[in-house]
Amino acid sequence: MTDSPIKVAVLGSTGSIGTNTLEVIGASAGRLQAVALSTYRRVTEAVRQACQFHPRRLVVADPTYNSTQNDFSFLPPGTDVVTGPQALIDVATDPEVDVVVAAIVGSAGLQSTWAALEAGKTVALANKETLVAAGPLATELAADRGATILPVDSEHSALFQALQAGRREDVQRVVLTASGGPFRQFSKEQLSHVTVDQALAHPTWRMGRKITVDSATMMNKALEIIEARWLFQLQADQIDVVIHPQSVVHSMVEYVDGSVVAQLSPPDMKLPIQYALTFPRRWPGPAARMDWSQPHRMEFEPPDFDRFPALALGLEVARMGGTSGAVLNAANESAVACFLQSQLAFHDIVPACRAVLEHHDFEAHPSLERVLAIDRWARQEISKHASA
Repeated sequence: MTDSPIKVAVLGSTGSIGTNTLEVIGASAGRLQAVALSTYRRVTEAVRQACQFHPRRLVVADPTYNSTQNDFSFLPPGTDVVTGPQALIDVATDPEVDVVVAAIVGSAGLQSTWAALEAGKTVALANKETLVAAGPLATELAADRGATILPVDSEHSALFQALQAGRREDVQRVVLTASGGPFRQFSKEQLSHVTVDQALAHPTWRMGRKITVDSATMMNKALEIIEARWLFQLQADQIDVVIHPQSVVHSMVEYVDGSVVAQLSPPDMKLPIQYALTFPRRWPGPAARMDWSQPHRMEFEPPDFDRFPALALGLEVARMGGTSGAVLNAANESAVACFLQSQLAFHDIVPACRAVLEHHDFEAHPSLERVLAIDRWARQEISKHASA
């Protein structure tokens, strides 16, 4: 290892993953350096981050943003402000950048992640939508360009770590753990009356609004099934889900001899983020540690596919491949946005996504342009299910 710091571009620095990434960088004693930050329109927070980390570039990705000198009057010397989507791509492909943290939520992060892969970068992937919408394309591109995809999601990071215990050909199956969200014990009748405030009250994790709702519907686990399918080159029938309310076991790999290897840690995103930034090295870091002086109880139970139909939908899409992932991802993003605006009931989110999926013109081997086009189509279709 050289004395040069690992230079990191944090795309989506003002979101939950981005702020945790900056905590990891700040605690790295100079071994990690934030050379670029980006936000969509949370400029005040991004400027505060830039004052602390002194990046070379600060990107405001909102193409309609009109800056004033006062917005950036507190920026440190040497930090340039650039705006618009192209600026994200320029940062993602900058030769100076060693690792791109792809933490822009939703399909908005797809193009900058794609550009980083084309440039042969190491991508710390928190934007699961890239692999959900375009998994085969993204993994093929990474292999062709010599890029590396390292997972930031706690579940996929856990699988990535546990897979190092054996040979890939000896993997029987992987098991994604799920907290069960705030409605793990709700009846179907109770689920039909869920409010926005209830859905945003996650019992374990502190996340953004969209992913918190995904956890409540368990659509997050459906998307993680699809992501695992492509990230680890698995078949859909090799992927299981188990409910684990304590969120200490983050996922498991079962080998053909019956041995199960799990990764455990307190629910703290700083650990998988740091592992993606420093792989294959492990450094001391700011993540919470297990306190083995205290008693711990760990529960596991099978998921209820009847109350949480998103799981079956995720497995179906993992089997289908093609354009189905892009449709499900886009439909869900749009449906969640409608729910948060009280235009769609909580229990209608997944059925609306299924209706759009079943209605779409499936293509087994789409181009990236086709993926982007069908993404736009699926979002428009969801509006037919929303009430004004």
